[in-house]
Amino acid sequence: MHDTDQDSTASVRPAENAPGDPAGAAPAWALVVPVKATQNAKTRVVTEPEGLIDNAALAAAFAYDTVESALASDEVQAVYVVTEDLQIAAGVRALGAIVVAEQSTLPFESPGFARLNEAIHTGELAARAAGTSYVAALTADLPTLAPTELSAVLVEATRFGRSYVADSSGIGTTLLAAGPGTALDPQFGYDSAAAHTAAGAMAIDVPAQTVRTDVDTLDELSEAAQLGLGPRTAALFAEYEQRAANGSAG
Repeated sequence: MHDTDQDSTASVRPAENAPGDPAGAAPAWALVVPVKATQNAKTRVVTEPEGLIDNAALAAAFAYDTVESALASDEVQAVYVVTEDLQIAAGVRALGAIVVAEQSTLPFESPGFARLNEAIHTGELAARAAGTSYVAALTADLPTLAPTELSAVLVEATRFGRSYVADSSGIGTTLLAAGPGTALDPQFGYDSAAAHTAAGAMAIDVPAQTVRTDVDTLDELSEAAQLGLGPRTAALFAEYEQRAANGSAG
């Protein structure tokens, strides 16, 4: 990654919670979205026979659709994408996100979740340095994400110092939020919902199915399609279904 620590060329909406704003102004959120290098992403998405879907392309589509929807939320001031993938960096920058270079200090053999939590911390530091008081980490595998549901979650999150949204299984976490003076303290990994609760975060319980629907497998993608997929993911899924149908016909 040859980007600077923060890509200042991306556009950022004026902060609604900046010093000097009228009292009672709605908080403006910065979202941190960590994105793995696509060649290492979505390795659990497999097809039989092989070749019906491109995992790297699917992971990129998830990320782009997630970031685009996040930027469309009325509560979101800026989206910081933390990645070491040059292609992803260029794609999300074109959507209006700010790119933060992932520069891990962890050994290569460190568990993936350790690197994920480190990447989130890197993005949080960039957002805080820009003066944002409300910061949330959002996973990059939410291809059904609806901006209105994300907005509802972020409005609810302003009630707590630290809070999170559990995934549809109730075990994982799709969003972790923190307000002024509170660090995110990400605990993403196995049983992360319980880990975030143990760390003092409050569970957000609002109707927001698209914020909870993360996708790791083709079965999950098929189920997610019922909610409505983002445009890039929908196009790849349609191609997959056509190939699968042709294979069955043969």
